[in-house]
Amino acid sequence: MATVELDDLLSNEQTAAILGLKPNTLEIWRCKGKGPAFIKLGEHPSSPIRYQRSRVMAWLHAHLHASTSSYTVANRSA
Repeated sequence: MATVELDDLLSNEQTAAILGLKPNTLEIWRCKGKGPAFIKLGEHPSSPIRYQRSRVMAWLHAHLHASTSSYTVANRSA
């Protein structure tokens, strides 16, 4: 069984800080199916949300661009 280091799981607030966003932006993105993949710790609507640091970093890497002409309007909505 694989173990997860506590440092590997980030709260909504920690993830927002890494991405330079407000925490509620991540909440909105989750509702719209945007942003990095997340983990819901439980079935209850108020169960905590966590993000894996490696997935947040991979998501950031996937959104790197060399210039503004390297992406289209369609890509920006992802």
